[in-house]
Order: sequence, then structure tokens, then C-alpha cells
Amino acid sequence: MTKRLPPAAWILLAMVLGILVGYMIFVNFPDKKTATQIAGYVSIVSDVFLRLIKMLIGPLVFSTLVVGIAHMGDAASVGRVFGKALAWFITASLISLILGLVMANLLQPGLNLGLPLPDIGASANLATSKFTIKDFVSHLVPKSFAEAMANNEILQIVVFSMFFGVALSALGEKGKTLVAAIDELSHAMLKITGYVMKLAPLAVMAAMAATVAVNGLEILLKFAVFMGDFYLGLFLLWGVLIAAGFTFLGPRVFKLLVLIKEAFLLSFATASSEAAYPKILDALDRFGVRRKISAFVMPMGYSFNLDGSMMYCTFAVLFIAQAYGIALPMGTQITMLLILMLTSKGMAGVPRASLVVIAATLNQFNIPEAGLLLILGVDTFLDMGRSATNAVGNSIATAVVAKWEGELMSDADATRNLRTIEAEAAARAHAIPG
Repeated sequence: MTKRLPPAAWILLAMVLGILVGYMIFVNFPDKKTATQIAGYVSIVSDVFLRLIKMLIGPLVFSTLVVGIAHMGDAASVGRVFGKALAWFITASLISLILGLVMANLLQPGLNLGLPLPDIGASANLATSKFTIKDFVSHLVPKSFAEAMANNEILQIVVFSMFFGVALSALGEKGKTLVAAIDELSHAMLKITGYVMKLAPLAVMAAMAATVAVNGLEILLKFAVFMGDFYLGLFLLWGVLIAAGFTFLGPRVFKLLVLIKEAFLLSFATASSEAAYPKILDALDRFGVRRKISAFVMPMGYSFNLDGSMMYCTFAVLFIAQAYGIALPMGTQITMLLILMLTSKGMAGVPRASLVVIAATLNQFNIPEAGLLLILGVDTFLDMGRSATNAVGNSIATAVVAKWEGELMSDADATRNLRTIEAEAAARAHAIPG
């Protein structure tokens, strides 16, 4: 009977078990240094899982994107899809930033905090620098494709793959052999992904256990107001994203939400948007999005459409300013919002990228960087919500762009396609020994 449990149920069960195991470690080993050491060993499983996912992301993005672009036909089609996707991403980012700004001003989570504030001179030890357009453009184009793959620079991989895919398309018959070979590579990568995903429940349990073992559940009570306000903002953002999806997809958007529930839970529990990438790609296939669209729009979304992270940037900056009693005029807040619109792009490949972007913003507006120390303890719990929101935002964005391009199957065709995918998956499962 247990084998009939859907993957999402296994992930939920793993989350609960992880919290219990972590709390037992926290209670039995009150010394934080010892608890941290134990958590380090517990988190080995989740670390290995995330490393395996990172190992797959580069080749998976390259192979699926090149094949997708080659099948689009010409550079004009690529440019059209790129333009539509970018328009959606910029709009969604702006809405996310504005929502974070509005919620922080309305709820004032940093006022009367009741917690000791870190010394203004303290440092959060995050590398920050002033943002320039030159740096952004320079970072956009890879010096070496091998270096981009090695560093998992998704945006750079996308740029190279676009050139490569368009070139293969232009070669016509000469390029078909290489397109077929890269297509086989994408299937091989998806096969490996299937094996790696079997570790997901164990990775989720380890990630939750390690987090709770070090911080305990009491830290959530200390920051209950801040976290509650932030998650309220995320709920509202989900509502906005779903409403936008409903506008273009109609009631089918709810079917998409059901299909991505496993990816949503996985990104939430591991606090990693990347962990959900293969699952979202599979969910979009089942929803009826043609692979040539999803393979193109999804990687772009991981650099340009991190809705949850965007909202967190404005929300956290204002929270820290309020905690230190620094009043920011509305004009300054709007300037900050516009700067964040630019500095946040391409943050997906940077560890704890939201914190790095926030730290840079604090420096520019003379807000103590030490304020980041306030939220570092609960950042993992906040990152869970951000990552899950990113998964929702990118899924809906990809489906909408596919609809605009006429590359979204009808409901009936999508249902037939779903049955085919499930039949193939069942056949593969029976073919695996043991």
C-alpha cells in the first residue's frame, strides 16, 4: 500500500520526520557547537542530493534548450519567444518588488522588535559591490562555455545555447545529426534525473532535520511577526501569480498547480529552486507545454523571474531600516526598488544570493549591514518560501508564453499526452531490475 503514496506525499512525510528528528537533536544536544556538528553529518544526504542536481542542471539546460531552439526554426522565432518571456519576467519582478515594498510599509515588521540589535559596526561577511551595467553585461556573456558549465552559470549557458541552437537550425540538413545526438543527451540527462529524484524524500528529511537541529523551533517564535508578515506577503503574491495565470490560461491554471505540487514541496523543503527544475520541466510536459518552449523559457526564468526572492529583497531591506529606526522617504524607496530590479538579475547562480543583493543595497543607502545578522538565523525558513514561490512563478510564466506562441496543447490533447507519458513512465519502472 505504501508504494501507492504519490511522490508529494512522501516529501510531506519526510518533512515531518525531519522536523521531529531535528528537534530531538536540538533537545538532546543543547550545546550549539555539538548540535551544529551533528547537523553537518545529517545534512550530508541533502548536500549530496543538491550537488547531484547541480551536476545535472548545466547539461540538462544546454541539451534541452539547444534542441528546443533548433526545432523553433529560425532566429526570428527565438527572438519573439525571448521578447515575450522577458516582458512577463520584468512585469512579474516589478509586481513582486512593489508588493514587498507595500507589505513592509503597511505591516511595519521592524518596529518595536523586542530583540537586541547587532552592533552597527558588525559585518555579515557577505561580498558586496556597487552595481554597474558594465558588470552585468560582462557577466551575461561567458568567457568560456566550459567555465559557465563548471560554475553552473545558468544565464551564461542560456546565452551560449541560444547561439548554438540558432546555428544548428541554420545548418538545415547538415545539423540534423548533431541535433539528434544532443536530443539523445537530453533524454540521458532526464533518465539520470529520474534516478537522482528517488533520493528526494531522504534529502528533504535531512535538510529539515539539520535546520531544526541547529536553530530549534524557538527561533520561529522570536521572529514570528517578521516571518508571519513575510509569508502573508508570499500568499498574496501566489494569489497575484495565479490570477495572472487564470487570465491567460483560464481554469487550466489549477491543473498546472496540481501537477507542480511535488516540485513546489521539493523546492520548499530543500530551500532550493534548482532542486525543482527537472520536476517542473516534467510537470510542464504533462500540462501540454511543448518542450521547445519550456526548455527555453524555464532556464531564463531561473535568472530573470525569481518572484519570491524579489519580494524578499524590498521586504527585508525595509525591515532592517525599520529595526534601526531609519526612515526612508518614498522617493528613496522607489529608487531602491528600481536598483533592485537590475541588481537582482542573474542571482540564481550565487549562493544565498538574496542576502548578497540585500547587503549591497544596504550599503548603497547607508543602512547598517549588521541588520542582516538579525535575519540570518531564520533565513533558511524564509528561503523555503522564496524558492517555492519561484517554482510557481516560473511554471505559470512558461505555460503563459507557450499559450501566446500557440505551443500549448488543448486540454484534450494534453490529457492524451499525459496518459502517454504515464504509460512510458510505468513501462520504464517495470523495466528497472528489482
